[in-house]
Amino acid sequence: MVAPVPSPSPSSPASPLSPPPAGPALAPLRGAAGIYHINRVAVRDVWGWLDRAWADICAAWFPSLIYGLLFVALGFAVTGGLLLLDLAWLVLPMAGAFLLVGPVLGIGLCEISRVVEEGGTPTLRGALTAFQRNGFAIMTTGVLFMLLMLAWVRVAALLFALMFPYIGGGWNDLIVQTLTTWDGAVFLLVGTAIGAGFALLAFVLGVVSLPLLLDRREEALRAAVVSFRAVQANPGPMAAWAGLIAVFIGAGLISAFIGLIPSLLLVGHATWHAYRALVTVEDPPEATAVDPVPPA
Repeated sequence: MVAPVPSPSPSSPASPLSPPPAGPALAPLRGAAGIYHINRVAVRDVWGWLDRAWADICAAWFPSLIYGLLFVALGFAVTGGLLLLDLAWLVLPMAGAFLLVGPVLGIGLCEISRVVEEGGTPTLRGALTAFQRNGFAIMTTGVLFMLLMLAWVRVAALLFALMFPYIGGGWNDLIVQTLTTWDGAVFLLVGTAIGAGFALLAFVLGVVSLPLLLDRREEALRAAVVSFRAVQANPGPMAAWAGLIAVFIGAGLISAFIGLIPSLLLVGHATWHAYRALVTVEDPPEATAVDPVPPA
């Protein structure tokens, strides 16, 4: 096992993987647990996040691997259940839904990276119970992403009913209709476009908010605002990062979920390092006691 390597302190010399020393890109945001400075990053820094993610996997391979296997097993269970219920048309929408709830599912990997960064020893139990660090806010954010996923599934069901009103939900019928008919091509194109819109919304709200809530006892709404501002300040790098996430997760899904193991691990761990590069947190100043005004 490779020994964990803590991230360099702010006073350490910059390494090739260190966040760029650029100043804040936008006015800082004040929250309940800190003052958040949004930093500018470059597209090339995205590869640094992945390099650090790989280092975290090497440093904590056992909890990371088991965590990934659990969600691969979940993917098999959901897909198998849909096929048994003759709901094959839901397989593609549910695969897309993985991108919507991915930020929530990956919070355990962020916790592993956080512990590695601090020089500790990550555990599987710590990863699975990471939400307890800021339970209410993380669960609130999780509910938001679940509602987003349910909305996407409802839209996909409506689209399927409109395009294929006379066929059942069997796998063979679905393959024939989607790959050999004009309606099938429209279904795939429109469904992909709508799904991409949902995924973009989830990315903007979750790329920073979940690791921030893990790091600080912040409110869910404030964390979502910080995430939005980070994307707003870095459109190019964030577009590159979103594209890489889509490629990694897409490759994992089309490989019958087996490829999800390395994909999920890389994306989950890199999400923590993206947060650390994009947001500099300043502790809030201590409240100053105000002497009461003496009565006149």
